[in-house]
Amino acid sequence: MTVTISPIFLLDIQSKNSVQAELWDQITEKQLADWEAEWAPTLQTGIRNLNQAGVARKYWPQNRHWDWRKKMEAVQGYLAYPGFSVMCNGVTQGLMVVENTSYRCRLQEQEGQHLIYVEFIENAPWNRKELLLTPRYRGVGSILIRAAIELSKEEGFKGRIGLHSLPQANDWYANSCGMSDLGIDTNKEGLRYFEMTPAQAEAFIAKGN
Repeated sequence: MTVTISPIFLLDIQSKNSVQAELWDQITEKQLADWEAEWAPTLQTGIRNLNQAGVARKYWPQNRHWDWRKKMEAVQGYLAYPGFSVMCNGVTQGLMVVENTSYRCRLQEQEGQHLIYVEFIENAPWNRKELLLTPRYRGVGSILIRAAIELSKEEGFKGRIGLHSLPQANDWYANSCGMSDLGIDTNKEGLRYFEMTPAQAEAFIAKGN
């Protein structure tokens, strides 16, 4: 399925201006090269800043060990694992991989229905204020969640999506995305599981996220 969301804009935090971006319904060698050449060094700089500032490790990015090249190699050739990326000014700003066949809804009102499950989603490190860097763009995560919703609609799942959240992102999924918090999943490393209903998906879109 091809997902199209147009037009797409990010907020340039320093200038307060909107800048046009692109949503790609794939993760290519370009994105992986950006991850290696741009993301990884910036992440290491951010972690060094946290360490020098005496910030406890529990507050460091909880996905700092993620290796996107390995993740993509693991799902290469599998149609059930579409990838998405957000591009702006020629540089990758966000990455997401979803799964579209195996997962079913858990919320009582939609239990057993198909959904799009978000396997991994990440913002470029220069957009993350927790690294003690001045964030560059805002809106990347929302574009990727919108892409998952639109893929869900294309697949006939009416916008239903689900995911397990790293603790640092719990508040964003609950409040910014408006997803239902189904609590700790003891079968998934103690992560909280969130699910979005069709009504919540429409509310998310209506907010202009």
